[in-house]
Amino acid sequence: MTKDLMGYGKLAQEALRGVVREAVARAASPQGLPGSHHFYVSFKTTDPGCDLDEALIKSYPDEMTIVLEHQFWDLSADDDGFEVTLKFGGVPKYLKVPWRAVTRFHDPAVNFQLYFEYEAPGHQDAGDAPAGETGDENTVVSLDAFRKKD
Repeated sequence: MTKDLMGYGKLAQEALRGVVREAVARAASPQGLPGSHHFYVSFKTTDPGCDLDEALIKSYPDEMTIVLEHQFWDLSADDDGFEVTLKFGGVPKYLKVPWRAVTRFHDPAVNFQLYFEYEAPGHQDAGDAPAGETGDENTVVSLDAFRKKD
């Protein structure tokens, strides 16, 4: 099988993140969430682009899920991510989440779900060969440097 040099998996993930981006942008509009739509959004709290209260990071050191349904404030979305204020234990907390940190999006009103692979910023592209490999199966590597010298 030929190696996917186009990176279709990553392209598909980015396109589907666009669906989430558009859904959240619609929810952030003055009309808000239509009908019975509401969202469960899971994301990696460890992403460096996340801006979360320290208490939330302690409670959710890897990943957390938020619900955007009835009680959320100041929701906004742009090309980089979304921002929202939610109450935790009755206390309002501001969250800023980049789209790349989102790992799951679910709208139970219509049973719509998307799952995403998380890739930390600076991590090599999924289509790239692992470090030290070129992906070219015809590459010749000299073993002279590893041979024991007498």
